Amino acid sequence: MATAARLWLHLYPCLLGLFRGAFAFAPEAAEATRWLRTRRAAVGPGDGMNVLFIVVDDLRPVLGCYGDKLVKSPNIDQLASHSVVFSNAYAQQAVCAPSRVSFLTGRRPDSTRLYDFYSYWRVHAGNYSTMPQYFKENGYVTLSVGKVFHPGVSSNYSDDYPHSWSVPPFHPSTEKYENDKTCRGKDGKLYANLVCPVDVTEMPSGTLPDIQSTEEAIRLMNVMKTSKQKFFLAVGYHKPHIPLRYPQEFLKLYPLENITLAPDPWVPEKLPSVAYNPWVDIRQRDDVKALNVSFPYGPLPDNFQRQIRQSYYAAVSYLDTQVGQLLNALDDVGLSNSTIVVFTADHGWSLGEHGEWAKYSNFDVATRVPLMFYVPGMTTSPVSQGERMFPYLDPFSHILGFVPQGQSKKVVELVSLFSTVAELAGLQVPPVCPETSFHVVLCTEGSSIVRYFNASEEKVKEEKDGCDDTFRCFNEETVAFSQYPRPADTPQWNSDKPKLKDIRIMGYSMRTIDYRCTVWVRFNPNNFSADFEDVHAGELYMVETDPNQDYNIYNNTSHACFLKKILGFLKH
Repeated sequence: MATAARLWLHLYPCLLGLFRGAFAFAPEAAEATRWLRTRRAAVGPGDGMNVLFIVVDDLRPVLGCYGDKLVKSPNIDQLASHSVVFSNAYAQQAVCAPSRVSFLTGRRPDSTRLYDFYSYWRVHAGNYSTMPQYFKENGYVTLSVGKVFHPGVSSNYSDDYPHSWSVPPFHPSTEKYENDKTCRGKDGKLYANLVCPVDVTEMPSGTLPDIQSTEEAIRLMNVMKTSKQKFFLAVGYHKPHIPLRYPQEFLKLYPLENITLAPDPWVPEKLPSVAYNPWVDIRQRDDVKALNVSFPYGPLPDNFQRQIRQSYYAAVSYLDTQVGQLLNALDDVGLSNSTIVVFTADHGWSLGEHGEWAKYSNFDVATRVPLMFYVPGMTTSPVSQGERMFPYLDPFSHILGFVPQGQSKKVVELVSLFSTVAELAGLQVPPVCPETSFHVVLCTEGSSIVRYFNASEEKVKEEKDGCDDTFRCFNEETVAFSQYPRPADTPQWNSDKPKLKDIRIMGYSMRTIDYRCTVWVRFNPNNFSADFEDVHAGELYMVETDPNQDYNIYNNTSHACFLKKILGFLKH
């Protein structure tokens, strides 16, 4: 475990006490089908359930089941009504590759040593097992569809096949057109825009990547039903990742006159410049370039901000239809009673809050994600024969809301997914990593959160109030750690996605139910070390009085003694 990670683990119980006063291309379909049907479950996992693991790109919790009054997400809301939903779940780094490698290995970024897109953890950190690999080694057929691992160097150009997957992962054939000029402008010409509602019939092959992923996942579920083998099927959806390219009919769900700006569309007065992300990838889109917005703080025009938010919501509803079709197919193949469903995202996405867009920060809007678990017989009663658990719901006509089956306000982390899913499936939970774990193949740095599934908030409060073991009480209080690298103290053109060699500062952030505290410290990319003696800036936001994290009180005189103690723990 890297130095910074060791420091966080060391300070964990202490800080809590002070404050309280988680490319391989697609094989030919026929080839994959033959392989799956001929392989027999000689080492099956007994009576363990299947796992359908759904991970979405750049999805913040703008869903009906999370209380959003505008978005239409009936199918995901229906899943939530049969699931335990975590309302305070956080990613470990708000960018695709580091987050996905983190939760799929159960290790934090300081242990995977991946802060960008350009290294493979098995080579540059340690030969860590992954969640799908663990299921594969326990007799499951493991299958990957769409974007599960981030493609490229960070997953060895193979999505970590054959370590993690039983057959080569499937990638939609139309994925390669994502950043092409496929958005028709008002002049009739094609552009590579940020806001990109499209006529699907005009798209290459007459389809979109997520539609292809849903079709392939459904096909694989039918194959697995026939083979009678236990499976771990991971399905990764691209939208609402930019470009916001989705079927244009979804715009009808969100008339522009109903779309508001973010509640805090300004750059906070006391936001350290190192904390700001200048949303460079947004600026590179044709429609944003045409606006000639100044770098780094120049705001987008209000009307264009509304268009971005409108298209983000439309893309979420498009995603919802794909999830709905996938879950409906789970009913069709008769596997709803024997399949655990996990639904989450790799990180969030800023929609104008703090004058920011995209991810690339430590704010809640960038790190907070939806997280829910459907476990037959545990989170809901099994469905009777002939009944359906997940009938498809049309977002254009469905208006009835759903209430989550169970909801936990516990602060949890995506790094806990590995151990949690293993426990739910009846597998032995991997051990907790030792202080130095680069040489340890199987361990996790996130503990299972299954223990929170049935714990009421009242019970947790009673236990905490009546606790007389201070160290144990602090450890029972949940916390999430996130981090983000920067190349300099001020926004640069590479601030959002600095390469490892250019990282000079690391922002370590801790989120509890009451506050978010972030310290930006000097970082040496040559030996992956953080120097907590050299603090460049800090942030402190109190959730109760500042839920949007707009008023940084880190430098308030009244907190000087308190923060001095925090830094003391960080240094030692």
